[in-house]
Amino acid sequence: MIHIDALTKRYGALAVVDDFSMQVDAGESVALWGPNGAGKTTVVRCILGLLSYEGSIEVDGLDARKHGKAVRRRMGYVPQELSFYDDLSVLETLDFSAALRKLPTQRVDEVIELVDLGGHRDKLVRELSGGLKQRLGLASALLPDPPVLLLDEPTSNLDAAARESAVELLHDLREGGRILVVTSHHLEEVGMLVDRVVAMEAGRITVECPPNELAERLGLRAWLHVVLDDAPIADAVDALCSGGFDARANSYGVLVEVSAQGKGRALEVLRHAGIGVADLEVWR
Repeated sequence: MIHIDALTKRYGALAVVDDFSMQVDAGESVALWGPNGAGKTTVVRCILGLLSYEGSIEVDGLDARKHGKAVRRRMGYVPQELSFYDDLSVLETLDFSAALRKLPTQRVDEVIELVDLGGHRDKLVRELSGGLKQRLGLASALLPDPPVLLLDEPTSNLDAAARESAVELLHDLREGGRILVVTSHHLEEVGMLVDRVVAMEAGRITVECPPNELAERLGLRAWLHVVLDDAPIADAVDALCSGGFDARANSYGVLVEVSAQGKGRALEVLRHAGIGVADLEVWR
C-alpha cells in the first residue's frame, strides 16, 4: 500500500532524512520511532506531499509526486499540534470539514459515533479536553473513510487516562482493517499499536523489528525502583548484586538497573531470597 524508496530530504547540506526505504502492506500498522529530530515527522510530511524530496513514494500504486491529490484522498492525517476554531462546536467543526471536502452530511454522524463523541457534539472546541480534541482530530481525518491513517505523536500531549483511551480507540481502528503509520517516542505504546517498528536516528533507519524486540535490539536499559514489603533494604541489595545486577539503596527501597527483558528476572531474584515486593516503578 505504501512503498518508499531511497527517500532523502535535505535542507542545504543537511540531510534530515537520508536514504530511507520502507514498505507498508495492506492491513499492516507501522511505527516510526525515535527521539525528537530523528526525521519521523519529515517522512510523514513527504508522504503527504507537503515537502519536496529525493527518491520515490508510492501509495496504492500512485506516484505521490504526480498524483498528489489522489494520494492524499487515500490518507487521513492527524498532526501532533491540532488546530481548530475554538468558537465552533464539535458538530460544526466536522460539518465544515465535510463541506470543504464535498462529503455527504451523514458521514459526520458516522464518524462522531465511530470515535465516541456523541455526548460532546454540541460542545465548543475550547471546552474540550486534550483527549477529546484528539478524538475530534481523528474524526476529521476519518471523514473521507481513508484506508491509511498517518498519526504524528498521537498521544504526546495527553494525560495517562486520555492516552489509554486514545490507544484503545486506535487499536479498534487498526482491527477494522485500516493501515496505521504512527510516529512516536514512547516505547511502551508502540507495542500496543503496531505490528512493526522502524527506529530512526539522524534521519536514517537503525533497526526494523517487531515492537517486543525493539528495546533489546537497541540495547535500552532502565532503572527498576522496587519498594520492599518489610524486608531490610540491605538484604535486597545484597541479593540483587549476587544475582548479577547493579543495585543500590535509596530512601524508599532499591534501585536496580535492568535490561529491557530483565525486569522479571530481578523480581525473581528477590522472590527466591524471600524478599517481598510492595510496589515498583520503571524509570527509563
